[in-house]
Amino acid sequence: MKKTYKLTLTAMMIAMGTLSSNLVVIPIGFTKVFPMQHFLNVLSGVLLGPYYAVAQAFCVSLLRNMMGTGSLFAFPGSIFGAFLAGLLFWKTRKIYFAVIGEVIGTGILGALLSYPIATLILGQKATLFGFIPLFIFSSFAGALLGFVILTIFLRKKVPLGEKNITVTK
Repeated sequence: MKKTYKLTLTAMMIAMGTLSSNLVVIPIGFTKVFPMQHFLNVLSGVLLGPYYAVAQAFCVSLLRNMMGTGSLFAFPGSIFGAFLAGLLFWKTRKIYFAVIGEVIGTGILGALLSYPIATLILGQKATLFGFIPLFIFSSFAGALLGFVILTIFLRKKVPLGEKNITVTK
């Protein structure tokens, strides 16, 4: 795929994530759960690869924080999931591995890395494993939506830019 196409698609996903952050946010405690970000992470990881997915996740997190619709937890809660979704898809060429990468990257790694942000930077009382259920729920919901959309696209033979995308074995 050409770089201009990838940059344009990344910019469109950043715009979708930023605009939808005003509509689909679930505030729980001092976090703001945003399943749309995880949907975009799977989509960009599959369509663009891990590096563009990380760029998309970082930009959406930054813009959400600047607009006040996100929190500092958006950074570890999206970047690691986007990277793992893109990396696992890149290695296996299977969409469900992108979903697994998103849930592990966000739900476990991102949640564990949010603990120091909560305690050291924000001064909040938090438990080390307190973020994991929230992050897994949000990432699974968004990643499942990404899986469904990509599966529908493949069944309808929508051109996705890559010819080696598969849903099952």
